[in-house]
Amino acid sequence: MTAAETDEQFRARLRAFLTEHHPGRRPEDPAERLAWQKRWLARLYDAGYAGPSWPLEYGGMDLSFARQVIYQEEYARARVPGPLGTGLGIAAPTLVTYGTTEQKERFLRPMLRGDSVWAQGYSEPEAGSDLPALRTTAHREGAQYVVNGQKVWNSSADIADVLFTLVRTGSPDSRQDGISYLLIDAHAPGVHVRPLRDLTGEARFCEIFFDDVRVPVADRIGPENGGWPLVRTSLGHERAAGAMNQAALYRRVLDELIELAHARGATADPLVRDRLADFEIRVTIMRLTGMRTIADIMAKGEPGPASSTSRLFIVTFEQELHEFALEMLGPYGILGRRDPHAVQRGRWVWGFLRTRASTIGAGTAEIQRNTIAEQVLGLPREPATPTAGRAR
Repeated sequence: MTAAETDEQFRARLRAFLTEHHPGRRPEDPAERLAWQKRWLARLYDAGYAGPSWPLEYGGMDLSFARQVIYQEEYARARVPGPLGTGLGIAAPTLVTYGTTEQKERFLRPMLRGDSVWAQGYSEPEAGSDLPALRTTAHREGAQYVVNGQKVWNSSADIADVLFTLVRTGSPDSRQDGISYLLIDAHAPGVHVRPLRDLTGEARFCEIFFDDVRVPVADRIGPENGGWPLVRTSLGHERAAGAMNQAALYRRVLDELIELAHARGATADPLVRDRLADFEIRVTIMRLTGMRTIADIMAKGEPGPASSTSRLFIVTFEQELHEFALEMLGPYGILGRRDPHAVQRGRWVWGFLRTRASTIGAGTAEIQRNTIAEQVLGLPREPATPTAGRAR
């Protein structure tokens, strides 16, 4: 890229690369699909088109705000594979901010290239939204921690190489003051991953069990018992990245829903046109909100609690959009992906089932509303919630 390149020239160059090197149809076999995604991420990285917001020193593109927006738009338009795992948008900003030089050199480039897949280990069966109540323990033995406990609702843990995990290194009642942030080898002895099947019939989440897992102290990010500020960074960046990515994705999805409405003759109904216009407005709001969040990160280094606003907006939107799609399909809206009579191979039914969990994952809608009320609007704290703080 030259200094004289305009934004539109950058868009054309990126679009040409994504078109010329498109990896083709996604394989059905899970093992083949994983290899297919890894090949694509490696090609993207090797050509200099990975990590639009990442620093150059770690293999990223370090794009300006405007070009990050262009990148997300073109990437969604091209329908190429997204990142593997949950590390790029969550763990990577945490590592860049709090990691040691050795940790950054060791972990960041393999993560960006897709050579190392990362998964999150935060939520627990008895500590989901009230994250400071987590019970997974890490006892120090010399230069190692011994980790025992359980995590749940972990996306991509079944294909992960590294688990970025919150553990209790303080006393049982220390809440957020006794939490540390560990990077755990997903293939280490004592790590057991069990996939969980969801409404779609797929296993997109897992539970993780730690049984005397030994983790080097050198794989702790930040100080011992000082993991809580890192959690805030991780979750804020997760929601910020999600805002822009989802805006680009749902621009395309809404266009496809409008095409479906035309194909089925539904646009003659003024109520259908009204709903589609409402979705159009909300996709625009989603995009502008994502742009504002990225601008805040570039100006201040952190997205802040307002990222909960975009998260809540997105999850309610995607649920309502898929509900409307099924309403428009009528009886065909009950046919699954394997039914030969399903419209568009049941993609709208699958999306409806998948988004049932949207208002639960990455912080429930109720927790997001509390965060907005307390940290954005300055309203009094909910009396029923713990005073020591919440992550979600």
